[in-house]
Amino acid sequence: MSRHVKFTELLDSAGWGSEHWKLFTIVSLNYFLDGVMFSIAPLLAYIIAPDIAIHVLAVNLLAEWLGALTLGRLADVYGRRLVFTVALALEAGALILLFFTYENPLLFLILTSVMTFGIGGEFGAAYAAMAELTPKAHRGKALMIATNFWNMGAALIAGAGLVYALIYEDPVVQARLLLLSALGTASVVGLSRLALPESVRWLAVKGRRGEAEAIVRRFTRSKAPISFELPPEQSIGLREAFSKYPFRILVLAVVTVTQYVTYGMLAYYTPYAKGFTFGVERAPMVILVANLGASVGAFLLLPLIDRVRRLSILLAFLGGFTTVVLVALFHNAAALIAFFAALFLNLIFSEWAWGSISVLQSELFPTGVRASIVGFLVSLTGIAGAITVYSELFLSAEGFIAWASILWLLGLAASIAWYVRGVESAGRGVEELA
Repeated sequence: MSRHVKFTELLDSAGWGSEHWKLFTIVSLNYFLDGVMFSIAPLLAYIIAPDIAIHVLAVNLLAEWLGALTLGRLADVYGRRLVFTVALALEAGALILLFFTYENPLLFLILTSVMTFGIGGEFGAAYAAMAELTPKAHRGKALMIATNFWNMGAALIAGAGLVYALIYEDPVVQARLLLLSALGTASVVGLSRLALPESVRWLAVKGRRGEAEAIVRRFTRSKAPISFELPPEQSIGLREAFSKYPFRILVLAVVTVTQYVTYGMLAYYTPYAKGFTFGVERAPMVILVANLGASVGAFLLLPLIDRVRRLSILLAFLGGFTTVVLVALFHNAAALIAFFAALFLNLIFSEWAWGSISVLQSELFPTGVRASIVGFLVSLTGIAGAITVYSELFLSAEGFIAWASILWLLGLAASIAWYVRGVESAGRGVEELA
């Protein structure tokens, strides 16, 4: 009689195949679209709503906080696939309305916030979907590159903005073309999401084994009898998870907030600070250079991410802190080329940090609460980011960049703690880590 093979063993040990490529492509396109949509407000706020630009950016981040908490929890209750669909519907609907109403500053604030609500809500579903269906030997690389498409999308839309500004003097035309570009991207990504499979691990937790088996056989091509038993801790609730993993959650909260907030500060919000040496009109160039650096960063970390997670996150924050000091020095010296070079380097390390954090968030918690905890961690960035953006009302650009340096230092301290006491998760199945 054939031995029943655990479905988790089949998924974790599977070779990389066509179904994995499809999943990777869908999630990557999702992040590409998120990078485009998240960049709309920072790219256009100084044109459309200059008097309330700081409030627009801050409220966007608070909406991201709410979306991460709400849709992250719903992804654990109702499934990763459904939440992806709901999030895209919110983003696309808001983007379409924005195309016709963007010249109204209040509607600009509301609709860009609806978009970031959807973006925040996707993190839990996206991380969980990738971690739960990707072979353990490739989990780090797949998540790292997929999330990196955010930076590519942001860089592309910023570059498009610069091109439109060169061709058309009228800012209204520039804005309409940017929004039209975003709508075209949303249409392509929306079609791709129809092919997103549900997470097998989530289906197993919910007892939907028939659906789970069909997906396992597609991803692994195995014909062996399959067991869908999961360790009981995979079904624990949020309260139990918080009491069981306090060190993991604390360290991840610190590094998640510091990385995400400093990324936003340097890639999007610094030009809006009072006394920014190079002028607010440099915002599109700042977004472009920063996200080009981040786009490069993911590929540089590929040889390391699936070998040693603890070292990768430590090196990321060490490099990030070192280069942000250079950003501050060159800004204060009004050295434009050197400033952009240091910004580019800093965002390389920022992407190292984001990739490492994305992988750790997705693999260190049980299936039943994975998306909820990712949503919780991402939600902290919304609150912290909004507070940071509002600090621009009181801080000069010099002080704003100095604050980014302090945050990088806090992240470095947390990454050292994880290097010393944390779990090495590279090459291990997600069930082992719970």
